[in-house]
Amino acid sequence: MKRTRTALAAPALALASLMVLSACGDSESDSSSADSAAGKSGESAKAPEKTADPAAELRRAALTADEVKGFTVKKPDAKYAFATSQDQMKVDRSVCAPLAYATNQLPLGTPKADLVRLATGAKGPGDFTYVTLATYGSGEAKTTLADLSKAVRSCGAGFSAEAKGNKGAYSSITAETAVEPSGADESLAFRVTTKLEGITHTMRAQVARHGDTIAIYYAVDGMAFTQARPGNAKVGKAVVEAQSAKLA
Repeated sequence: MKRTRTALAAPALALASLMVLSACGDSESDSSSADSAAGKSGESAKAPEKTADPAAELRRAALTADEVKGFTVKKPDAKYAFATSQDQMKVDRSVCAPLAYATNQLPLGTPKADLVRLATGAKGPGDFTYVTLATYGSGEAKTTLADLSKAVRSCGAGFSAEAKGNKGAYSSITAETAVEPSGADESLAFRVTTKLEGITHTMRAQVARHGDTIAIYYAVDGMAFTQARPGNAKVGKAVVEAQSAKLA
């Protein structure tokens, strides 16, 4: 990666700065289709639903502030996102696009609804685990996860991406083994590395399918970027357990 502090590391860097501001108040903004749909129905929400509402169901399944011991859970502020939609992002290798989405809090494929939550703080203020939830039509989640698995196998040498004028690259993608989340129908895990000013940062992801819903857990050591030291992030186990329980 070039020496500029834009690119795929940008969300972690921005959030590290945001930690200083968070003590003064919460500046959340809607970060997903499911969150954006909330509140639009007004009083009509009291009427019996004739059909399932994917966005409402996903919001009920999302983690809330007090559900993960040792972590603070909130909506991430969209202004710190590398991209806020798939069409904003250009990836140099199309097969790697699912990895670009998964590591930048975007849903995979074409979901019916999606949302993002951010869990912070178990190992210090820079310990970030993003949770991206998305729900799909019958059978689509399985195909979507297969596309991500193909990307992990095909993109070992890394890839580059561009969004909103920012550019960046991952140096490597490596499949890892991880305990399958409780209740998941299938899952996979991988780590990604990027270099910033000659320093290697390792981020990790675990992705699980629960029926027609996919949960992406992505861990970043935000303080490693700001302190110019190697990062070696790990997905918060408690976050995975708490979210899996709500998807059961």
